[in-house]
Amino acid sequence: MKKERQESVEESRRKVNSAAERAAAEGRAPRVLFVCLGNICRSPAAQGIAEKIARERGLADYGFDSAGFYGGHRGDLPDRRMREAAWQRGYRLEHRSRTVRDSDFDDFDLLVGMDDRNIDSLRSAAPTVEDEAKIVRMCDFFTEGFPTMDCVPDPYYEGPAGFQLVLDMLEEGCSDLLDRLEQRAKSTF
Repeated sequence: MKKERQESVEESRRKVNSAAERAAAEGRAPRVLFVCLGNICRSPAAQGIAEKIARERGLADYGFDSAGFYGGHRGDLPDRRMREAAWQRGYRLEHRSRTVRDSDFDDFDLLVGMDDRNIDSLRSAAPTVEDEAKIVRMCDFFTEGFPTMDCVPDPYYEGPAGFQLVLDMLEEGCSDLLDRLEQRAKSTF
């Protein structure tokens, strides 16, 4: 793993620890916002995957939501192709698209961007340095299947294989993210 990538992964792990500790100090479960461009493919899929993993692990009190920076899909369900691909894997994607709000930085412990453009947009939108410290890259939670990937690619203009690839990546990333949040929460109590 390249040095720059390793540093990003380590920084994201520190941010996860801080998020879990912050939530525990407030006597609640962690809250995570997944962010992509239009909030119709990657981020609602990550939300649906994380919700299902959390339910299966008995972590139903963990909070998940998703948002985007492009408002043209506001109020829409996720892209039909993503919903169908997710449905085949047992995920129901019923989130309605929305844009990132200033209050998201107060409401969530972690804001997870799908690519560097999303990360840059989140950093620009962060009201404070403390809020900027809540931003992590989804690719920093790829453990085995995608160690060289530096983003979750947007499948919007891709065929069915693009949606399957994104779901594979998000399943791995969300699982690792929840592993880390859960482990840190247990060690905090």
